[in-house]
Amino acid sequence: MRAACFGYQAVWETIGAVTAGRKLPALVAEIVATKATDPASAVYAAATGQAAPGRQIPRSAPLEASAFVATLLAELPERPRGVLRIVNGIAIWGTHDEGTLAQIQRCADDERVVGAAIAADGHRGYAIPIGGIIAYEQAVSPNGVGFDIGCGIKAVKTDLRADALLQLGADGRTLLAAVMDDIQRTVAFGMGRTSGQAIDHQLFDDPTWRTVKEVGRLRDMAAKQLGTVGGGNHFVDLSRDADGWLWIVCHFGSRGLGHKTATGFLNLAAGRRWDDKAPGENSDAPAVVLPLDTELGQQYMAAMELGGTYAYAGRDFVAEQVRTILGAGVLDSVHNHHNYAFRERHGDKDLIVVRKGATPAGPGVRGIIAGSMGTPTAIVRGVASPEAAVSFHSAPHGSGRVMSRTQAAGKRDYRTGRILSPGRVTPEMLHAAVTARGIELRGGGLDESPHVYRNIADVLAAHEGVIEVETLLYPMGVAMAGDSVIDPFKD
Repeated sequence: MRAACFGYQAVWETIGAVTAGRKLPALVAEIVATKATDPASAVYAAATGQAAPGRQIPRSAPLEASAFVATLLAELPERPRGVLRIVNGIAIWGTHDEGTLAQIQRCADDERVVGAAIAADGHRGYAIPIGGIIAYEQAVSPNGVGFDIGCGIKAVKTDLRADALLQLGADGRTLLAAVMDDIQRTVAFGMGRTSGQAIDHQLFDDPTWRTVKEVGRLRDMAAKQLGTVGGGNHFVDLSRDADGWLWIVCHFGSRGLGHKTATGFLNLAAGRRWDDKAPGENSDAPAVVLPLDTELGQQYMAAMELGGTYAYAGRDFVAEQVRTILGAGVLDSVHNHHNYAFRERHGDKDLIVVRKGATPAGPGVRGIIAGSMGTPTAIVRGVASPEAAVSFHSAPHGSGRVMSRTQAAGKRDYRTGRILSPGRVTPEMLHAAVTARGIELRGGGLDESPHVYRNIADVLAAHEGVIEVETLLYPMGVAMAGDSVIDPFKD
């Protein structure tokens, strides 16, 4: 990360960020706006009620100023849980293990990186940790974006009251149970539609299918998979908000198109052919970075943006399927990617902000942060604040895993279904967790049990000052692929 880019404006933002949770947003904003001669000392005095050490910060020495801010921060009384820390110029929310922090540090060390951050739901991933935010100047990282290009969430507020689904039918079952059965039958989970029917959509007229010939060869597969949810942590939920309205929530990405696009460009970047068998994913591998002034970098951005359009179209398709089942009207909707490289302007720079499991949260921008099959999803809105600025206006994308899929579900021979070694979550634990909350579950593996995720309330609290929670959506019905579904494109 280039120190020159962590200039004096960033120092002011850092000063505000490290006081997050101390109820000083107005003061910090005023200090930043007026560009006080000694802003760190002013904030320190306001935070502690005592005069700061008698030392001025030279305006011409941003790195010295950063060090002074760090010293002041260390001298402050113990801060509330979840407050932002700045370590080696990296903005860190929440608590993370050493492997996750080492991974984000490796990303930040690249000379093309102008800033890095990690959200409170973060955990170790491939190249860039989940929850990682990396801002590049004139460059992009394909394995930073990841294999599920454009993975994201769409939430649709219907004109139906959630309680209507709790009425009993003639068979003694709730309407919710019947609707969830319909969703499971109608929406395609796993690899694709059993019919193999291709979906026509205007995105298939995009010129990128022609200009990036390798991507063009994926067009037929993409048409057959459009609107399929896949496996892993991808889901379709029916949820209720605090006012009793029913919401549709769906989470998935670009399916095989995104996976094969990422794999192909990583092969080309390594000097291999597009269709070569790529080596296995390695969490210790560095981020592959493509300059945007090269043909390969430009082609990747075009293909990635096509994958994002495809993911949006897929979530639109599934949300409409569920709306049709319900016979509902639409009152509101929110829709965002959380695995993507965004073209954004921050300060006076045009940047590529790679969010790997992180939600865009610009001032006034609405986004969605998923809970789990047993905990609420949050509709949030970004705020204008110094701490938001050092996150490149980014928020978490979910609750964040606290155990791996193998730790949760154990190892299984997927050819026979035989359990080779048990995991920490049992079917009884999963069943108890959802039935205690009255949730109708269809599918869903042990590795997606509520037990494997952080408490979303803690994740949201850690980002106070970056986002405001607009509403919480409590799950009533959850549909996912089951344990028996094998989906190589799920992540």
